[in-house]
Amino acid sequence: MLTLQQINSDPELIIKRLAVKHFDGREPITRVVELDKQRRALQKQRDDNASVLNRMASQIGALMKQGEREQAEAAKQQVAELKAANKDIDDRLTQAEADIRDILLSVPNVPYEGVPEGNGAEDNVVERTGGSMPNLPEDALPHWDLARKYNLIDFDLGVKITGAGFPVYIGKGARLQRALIQFFLDETGKAGYTEIEPPYVVNEASGLGTGQLPDKEGQMYHCQVDNFYLIPTAEVPVTNIYRDEIIPLEELPKKNCAYSACFRREAGSYGKDVRGLNRLHQFDKVEIVRIERPENSYAALEEMKDHVQSLLEKLGLPWHILRLCGGDMSFTSAITFDFEVFSAAQKRWLEVSSVSNFETYQANRLHCRYRGEDRKPHLCHTLNGSALALPRIMAALLENNQTPDGILVPECLHRYTGFTIID
Repeated sequence: MLTLQQINSDPELIIKRLAVKHFDGREPITRVVELDKQRRALQKQRDDNASVLNRMASQIGALMKQGEREQAEAAKQQVAELKAANKDIDDRLTQAEADIRDILLSVPNVPYEGVPEGNGAEDNVVERTGGSMPNLPEDALPHWDLARKYNLIDFDLGVKITGAGFPVYIGKGARLQRALIQFFLDETGKAGYTEIEPPYVVNEASGLGTGQLPDKEGQMYHCQVDNFYLIPTAEVPVTNIYRDEIIPLEELPKKNCAYSACFRREAGSYGKDVRGLNRLHQFDKVEIVRIERPENSYAALEEMKDHVQSLLEKLGLPWHILRLCGGDMSFTSAITFDFEVFSAAQKRWLEVSSVSNFETYQANRLHCRYRGEDRKPHLCHTLNGSALALPRIMAALLENNQTPDGILVPECLHRYTGFTIID
């Protein structure tokens, strides 16, 4: 959520930057500025009345001691009128603050100045590339056929048990999945992240805190009886650890990682691009989350990108990093970098990670602050990224490493799988 200080400092700049996300901020930002002026005027009136009430309380006592009962009664009447006026002011203040919050919840984060303009995925900018393209024959199998051939994943069984988008991993497929999870967790641990095992369901306040609500409620599984939501990513519970917290300066940065299952309804997703592991309703992911001082957050973002890149290099996958344009960014992020790997049999790039800096947007919703050198609380910057999401990593590994003798397992996973080839 944008801060009033951000908006009031230069509302025209905020409106201009929001246009990069194809969001028309003219009406909501103008309305917020007006409401905030009303709010501040009401607050001043409330403070002035409180000052008068304090002064009159002393005067009434003095008048009573002097026997000036008539003047004391008149003063008491004035106090009663001021208190009634304050009750009306308090109600109007509460309404103004609620109106401001409702509007701000509907306004996306302002994109960072380095975000390119553009309408969608076709306008994203390739920032870095790496890895070697596999040389596969024309009849190379896509991962869904390899999964069937080697009995690694049963998509039909998942449909039987639950529905489409809930695959069942079997034998070496399950072991490879578990190996990837442990590999990613071990690597994040080496990079200084503390592992968290979070709940897989969160309350509404947590969804609001990280910005999934009210923006993405259509993509989330909602447990209506308890008003809980299944998490779409471990970002939600892990970042909410710091909701309503003031973090001592010496404890920053906070660097956490978490493995979790993730649940997304993905309504309206159909066609060949969602076949197999390409788009699931339940999938596994290791997430990294950082809470930073504002002046350090962009250096932290680069560290996170380097970490994700190192994972892909160790897995031997061809990759590139995309700087997302305004039209392809999420509601909450200030800047996002997507990592994609090349899926050789499908002959297409698959997204496996998004690394984002949210600046103060989530922190303002969360009331996540740190105590600065001035001993005053200041909003933190929050960042997160996938390190990594498993389904498309698994798809690329199976497709890119297929040989006539079986599927080769990357060397970095041998100690976890206990086998070097799937045959």
